[in-house]
Amino acid sequence: MNARITTHSSLTGLRDELRLLAHRAGLPVETRYRLALSASHVAADELAAGRPVLLETVPPQPPRPAAGPGAGGGESEGDALTVRLHLPYAPEGPSLEGLPLPAEQTPGPAAVWRLPAPAGPPPQEAGRPQPAELLEEELSTAVERMDALAEDHRQLKHELSETNSGVLALYVQLEERDEQLRQAHGRMLRQLEDALRPPPVAVDGLEMAVHYEPAEKDAPTGGDLYDWFVLPDGTVHITLVDALGHGLTSTRAALNVTHAVRTLALEGHPLDSLVARTDEVLATFDHELMATVQVVRIDPRTGELAMANGSHPPALLVRGEDGAGSLLEARGRGIGFPLPGSEKLLYDRLGPGDLLVLYTDGLTESRRDPREGEQRLVRAARRHRALPIAELPAAIAEEMHTVVLHPDDTVALTVRRSRP
Repeated sequence: MNARITTHSSLTGLRDELRLLAHRAGLPVETRYRLALSASHVAADELAAGRPVLLETVPPQPPRPAAGPGAGGGESEGDALTVRLHLPYAPEGPSLEGLPLPAEQTPGPAAVWRLPAPAGPPPQEAGRPQPAELLEEELSTAVERMDALAEDHRQLKHELSETNSGVLALYVQLEERDEQLRQAHGRMLRQLEDALRPPPVAVDGLEMAVHYEPAEKDAPTGGDLYDWFVLPDGTVHITLVDALGHGLTSTRAALNVTHAVRTLALEGHPLDSLVARTDEVLATFDHELMATVQVVRIDPRTGELAMANGSHPPALLVRGEDGAGSLLEARGRGIGFPLPGSEKLLYDRLGPGDLLVLYTDGLTESRRDPREGEQRLVRAARRHRALPIAELPAAIAEEMHTVVLHPDDTVALTVRRSRP
């Protein structure tokens, strides 16, 4: 079979392509997400700099009959799936240290993975799987692995309680297992966060950063998600979603919403119809989905801002000139709500130095009412608005979370228009 070469300008497209080809080749789910994460690490700097990368794939070859005397009429093993990631415009070769899936160093700016093909024919698919379906399968596999490690941990404690001999040795072994569990859990959390939460968009005229904090430190997923990308006309699109529920169910719901909004936006649907149209699309296969959603468009050249909203908390705009803060509240109802959709669009403009804060309700829930939390958010954003953008959302969240009645998943996303 011939090699296939595709060009990619975004991490999302590169990851989706790798997941799909690994799925079609029948590779294990863990190998699939390790391949996607490793390729993302190698290509991240190039894509952030606006330079495309090339993905070359050579599918596994079918087994060939063994030749020569004494072969016994058997067959040789099939070839491996070969994946080459070329960085044609990189000034130097990429660093391949510490990748989740080790790669071969080759002459020139490239990385190669050779993945043994599993025995038997590849799985037959009725249709092309969606990226959200493959990602949900990877999340489920990671959670199952975490559960298995936790079960090993519980079993070891049970054995320790039933024996009086070798107590010291068992304690040492328990500590080793605990450390392995903590390290594995930490790696999985970082990998899941990297897969679910895209890095800030690099665009002239805007500085962007985000902070995510789960309600429970050991919970890898939740229903608070965001998405941001650049539309063909150069405007920046941002989606913020808070799906009802907890765990993988809410994560799947939030992923469905963000993917639906992205697809509709790239198809050219108007901003004022995105919330209602997303509800219409998702209602056909998920009747229980409920989520608040906020969709923002910003022109980085002029600072013009437009916002659609579906039951989501208001955005906060802090002026760079005098620090005046105001809440931007567009009326509307969320996904799964009665009469879903944004009633009208809200328009404003970001001047040089102006700061926009988008967030989920986990940031403003306090010991009093939501309005009191919003006023505290205004004060916190004004106090920290001069910080470097990378530090800004975490600093706001840290101050807000000194007064919280019920912990909840939190997303704090900041956009600041650059000064000339």
